[in-house]
Amino acid sequence: MPKKKKFETDAIRTQTAASEQREHSVPVYMTSSFTFESAEHARALFANEQEGNVYSRYSNPNTDEFISKMCKLEGAEAGVATASGMAAIFVTLAGLLKQGDHILASRSLFGSSHQILSQILPRWGISFTYADIHNPESWEAQIRPNTKLLFLETPSNPGLDLIDLQWAGKLAKAHNLIYVVDNCFATPYLQRPIEFGADLVQHSATKFIDGQGRAIGGVIVGREKFIEELRFFARHSGPAMSPFNAWLFSKSLETLPVRMDRHCDNAEIIADFLGNHKQVHFVKYPFHKDHPQNKLARKQMMRGGGVVCFEIKGSFEKAKTFIDNIELLSRSANLGDTRTIVTHPASTTHSKLSDKEREAVGITLGLIRIAVGLENSEDIIRDIEQALSF
Repeated sequence: MPKKKKFETDAIRTQTAASEQREHSVPVYMTSSFTFESAEHARALFANEQEGNVYSRYSNPNTDEFISKMCKLEGAEAGVATASGMAAIFVTLAGLLKQGDHILASRSLFGSSHQILSQILPRWGISFTYADIHNPESWEAQIRPNTKLLFLETPSNPGLDLIDLQWAGKLAKAHNLIYVVDNCFATPYLQRPIEFGADLVQHSATKFIDGQGRAIGGVIVGREKFIEELRFFARHSGPAMSPFNAWLFSKSLETLPVRMDRHCDNAEIIADFLGNHKQVHFVKYPFHKDHPQNKLARKQMMRGGGVVCFEIKGSFEKAKTFIDNIELLSRSANLGDTRTIVTHPASTTHSKLSDKEREAVGITLGLIRIAVGLENSEDIIRDIEQALSF
């Protein structure tokens, strides 16, 4: 029996078979459709009696390669690629749930995930309840007879709160819930939720998977029986990933381990710097000694990731001044880029939440999220330091 390949090798060597041209690097299959050898071949493809490509909304060699690679890296059986990370979340929830179903979700979620739960799914009679991540003992009491799915994000965006994946997996199994994890911040290199019992794992490939701020995309991987339903939903509702973006993401995965190690190296240095700064009320980073869940982070993550958050002492005005003082780093709402990005979540990514909702997940007016890039750490710190010189 051949030995299982290491993560880095799978990230590089999982490829679509070469054509008669014997190319070393997989080409981009920029075609909307594919031809059939005969009427019988077409019939067999549409009847799912034979494998093959029909239309790039359904499948394409580039998206197939990207999905196959993500499945290997996450330890999943199958997957679906989507046009964006939010499309992946919507496809998962809308593709598996029906009127009358209920979702139990961790309270700390990305702003658009909150909008799907609170504004879009209720139109179709799908309800949700938020569970307090700081009080896991309360979760079981919030499970209803019609609860079908447990949805969580760890580390959370932007507060970097953690949920015990193994504990959540046991809870989901005990109540026969579909267990879904947004693994965007950690990537499969740092954390693999399926190893802790997750049924489905989602990513915004736009972030660390691409890693260079070039393309929009999402992916869902996990158990075949759920992916089959999601594949049907995505095929007919149409949130398809483009072949070019799939090619970019697949090529980017080849450098994911190298990039994530550098993101983590820089993030650790910056967290230590911020933790000792007089203008900083607190810093949060999963592998930082002051993170209240540091022990849990080291149990389920290989390293702490590429995002640091901190709260500036004082008012919203000081947070704005910090953002405006930035010279080298980028002011953007994205993350996972080679370039370090600073964001003020309360006024941007999570601005649609009410004051009470933001308060419940620790998004204060002074909170800053830094998506640490790959620049020299001394240059990153120099810019942060001058921006904090009020």
